Amino acid sequence: MNPVIEHPTQAIPFDAIKQRQQATWASGDFAVIGTTLQIVGEQLAESIDLRAGERVIDIAAGNGNATLAAARRFARVTSTDYVPALLERGAARARAEGLEIEFVEADAEALPFEDASFDVALSTFGAMFTPQHELPAQEMLRVVRPGGRIGLANWTPDGFIGELFKVIGACLPPPAGLKSPALWGTEPHMVELFGARAADIRCVRRDFQFRYASPAHWLQVFRDYYGPTHKAFAALDAPAQARLADDITALLMRRNRGGSHSLVVPGEYLEVVVRVR
Repeated sequence: MNPVIEHPTQAIPFDAIKQRQQATWASGDFAVIGTTLQIVGEQLAESIDLRAGERVIDIAAGNGNATLAAARRFARVTSTDYVPALLERGAARARAEGLEIEFVEADAEALPFEDASFDVALSTFGAMFTPQHELPAQEMLRVVRPGGRIGLANWTPDGFIGELFKVIGACLPPPAGLKSPALWGTEPHMVELFGARAADIRCVRRDFQFRYASPAHWLQVFRDYYGPTHKAFAALDAPAQARLADDITALLMRRNRGGSHSLVVPGEYLEVVVRVR
């Protein structure tokens, strides 16, 4: 009888991956992209039925779309992210509107807050990019009081951004063993992450419209300012950069509904509202 040979499973270096991700989101200038997504934060605040005076945490807030949406509705908001420069951009937006918001540097996978500190947790296209999906979900459920709500906006696997990451991944494969961020854009994964503590989970598919002058305009903006695209091009040699640009342009043209003189690309996302038990 042949002996069974066990091959040890190589541990995923989550700390190193997180450091690289943090550097990615700190590169370029995500705030240029982030401000265009403001309508998603406003819609999420309405869908979660946000009330004046509620204690709200925005997790992986970027430059503060959901943060501002909540503060505009007179909630007491704490905005968190692990990229200090993005928090500074959010704080500048808050000052410009005269909004009183607390900004705290924090990792979505290990929030520095007491249990049941908040009535509502929000995250728009933020928590979905953490390397260990279970940890931010557990943290949201921990810091939100029983009866509180969690509101998320997550890109779907089959939507435009989901397909964009597949195009990038064909050139630069993600670290082995990591779950795809786009899983957050599927209802079964939301049930898996939150269902044990959820009194109710509502998932609605929505579209954000990327509106630019042309595919070339979109590509230049995202190449300069959007961390994942910015880093992807920087990591490739000139021929590979040209191939990636061609593949992204083809994707944009396939999905463009704006005609030959403009670019309008629907970006599907899953809006999730969880009521905590």
